[in-house]
Amino acid sequence: MRIGLSTSVIGRGKTGIGQYVFALTRALLTREGSHRLVLFVLREDLPLFDFAEDRVEIVPVSEKFRSAANDILWHQLRLPGLARKLKLDVLHVPSYRRMLWRRPCPLVATIHDLAPFCVAEKYDRKRMFYGRVVARRLAQRQDAIIAISENTARDVHQFFHVPHPKITVIHNGIEHGRFSPQPPFDAKLEIAQRHDLPKPFFLYVARLEHPGKNHVRLIEAFNRFKTQTKSNWQLAFAGTDSHGAEAVHAAIKQSPHAADIRALGFVANEELSTLYRAADVFVFPSLYEGFGMPPIEAMACGCPVISSARGSLGEVVGDAASLINPEDVDDMAGKLTSMAGSDVLRKTWREAGLAHAKKFDWKKTATQTLAVYERVAKR
Repeated sequence: MRIGLSTSVIGRGKTGIGQYVFALTRALLTREGSHRLVLFVLREDLPLFDFAEDRVEIVPVSEKFRSAANDILWHQLRLPGLARKLKLDVLHVPSYRRMLWRRPCPLVATIHDLAPFCVAEKYDRKRMFYGRVVARRLAQRQDAIIAISENTARDVHQFFHVPHPKITVIHNGIEHGRFSPQPPFDAKLEIAQRHDLPKPFFLYVARLEHPGKNHVRLIEAFNRFKTQTKSNWQLAFAGTDSHGAEAVHAAIKQSPHAADIRALGFVANEELSTLYRAADVFVFPSLYEGFGMPPIEAMACGCPVISSARGSLGEVVGDAASLINPEDVDDMAGKLTSMAGSDVLRKTWREAGLAHAKKFDWKKTATQTLAVYERVAKR
């Protein structure tokens, strides 16, 4: 079976969808059978797929199609013809914003979340319109939809009116070779020197997006925690600037404890697990997630987690994280205080997280995804 996978939405490897594409590709390559992956890759992203170049067929895509508008046009006008020419048995587009209208072969799309329906002003007006109106029509033309959580599956059915039989829930996995517990001393030393984080610190890994990722309320909660406890703890944000990032940077600058807040920018894959191991507590106050990989990655590295339960997060973190109301700054500050003040509490949540993270594995995700490909290809 010849399986096409569009990769143009990976955001130069700095997005959650990018990590999904890389991990799924690696896992699919471990599967035995007469399957051939065909990857459509923007030219400047080609080095990111060096790990797969000898085992997949790569079709380079011109950089002129990198912008969102041009990329949508490429998917609608160019990709169908390429799929026919390459005689694909199935074509997988891992984002609802790039789903195809024409059907040159059986179509599979992964929908990570439907945030435009759930978080007001998450994106600009054009993106909100595309997500709410255009993508709904496109979703109905797919042969199968992969939803990465039960919560997302419910949203796809409710907002896109896709019938249940077309939707398959397949949870994301964890690359346990990368994300695993290790003695924290070396990690703490490395991160302290690299990012000026010599004290205990809270970590939040997410793109700097306002209001959806809720950094501003976390900063306010951190301010209250610091003022009330006189603690020496620090707060670190790891992630690229995105929509509304200026509000986050302004909140950091205005904080009376700005000297203890670090905006690290994008953290490369090879450093991310070290950052999780160095952190004393991971905090994830997002207002909405279709899955939420960072809390599970942190758990797998042995970092205790405080998390929102919004969107799919309650489903994903289960009872292995200390839950907060992400719109209640007092609740958030109280959980920061409790976790920072108790070695016993951090040890309890660390052990719960390690056990919970074992439930997620990309090999299982790849097996279930391949079954979707095979099912639609037989129709």
